[in-house]
Amino acid sequence: MHRIVHLEGESIIADLRRPDFPHHWVEHATTLQLQVAERLAGATIAIVNKLSIRAELIAVLPALQMVAVAATGTNNIDLDACRAHGVVVSNIRGYAVHTVPEHVFALLLALSRNVVAYRQAVAAGNWQRSRQFCCIDYPIRDLHGAKLAVIGSGNLGGGVIRLAEAFGMRVLRCERKGAPGVRPGYTPFDQALHEADVVSLHCPLTPETKNLLGEPELRAMRPSALLINTARGGLVDEAALARALQQGWIAGAGFDVLSVEPPSTGNVLLAPQLLALPNFLLTPHVAWASRPAMQALADQLTANLEAFNRGEPQNQVV
Repeated sequence: MHRIVHLEGESIIADLRRPDFPHHWVEHATTLQLQVAERLAGATIAIVNKLSIRAELIAVLPALQMVAVAATGTNNIDLDACRAHGVVVSNIRGYAVHTVPEHVFALLLALSRNVVAYRQAVAAGNWQRSRQFCCIDYPIRDLHGAKLAVIGSGNLGGGVIRLAEAFGMRVLRCERKGAPGVRPGYTPFDQALHEADVVSLHCPLTPETKNLLGEPELRAMRPSALLINTARGGLVDEAALARALQQGWIAGAGFDVLSVEPPSTGNVLLAPQLLALPNFLLTPHVAWASRPAMQALADQLTANLEAFNRGEPQNQVV
């Protein structure tokens, strides 16, 4: 009988149906990293979201047969170690194809139309003191006709592209940074950064994509450009982004992720002077978290467990 240990139960607000095969289920609302080894002792299936499952941990869990990741990203799992020990890794796919793109456009619309600055202006009494019917203190830009560079055009990037086209934006699908050639329908990475009015990130965090955008890339963007990141915090050099916002290399940024989450020990992007900027929006990794999306995630998670038990693993990463 499988022993299933769910380490991060509070991370999903949904009706998580238990799998249809005989099993022993143990659920923890939250788990600290230092508690993982003890709690997974004897487990055959581990359900994790953002906790790390590294080689040294896998080595002391001989019963472990499957890591079911309750998310799409697997950068927190040592895939090579899982492969070496015969541990199957499955993730969740496609569940956020509506909610993440909508969050991207919530950030993008707020930035392009200076919503935060105008709200602050009303609170400060600027409109009330205006000599005309309106208060046009900050620039407003339309999305129609603007160029959107999408880095990572999988399910989520594709969802963003569909919304962008509905707004009348011109889409540039970015080729991989440093790629020896350019695929049909794609734009070279450096060219896309230089031409884009908006850059939106939708690629996984890997050793190759860590700090994908650093100071040289941010300086290469237009001073009027906006940067949106709902993917992974480590894709952008955060110290460089802070300088970019403070020194005007780019016009603004909307982020839903940080390099370390939760940012309990602080982060350069949490500095009060940055959070006070109307052209920097930071949300706490919630782009994925609409109720319909979380229920779709929960349903797919259970389906992954049942497929593994049948000997037909689905959404298999390893």
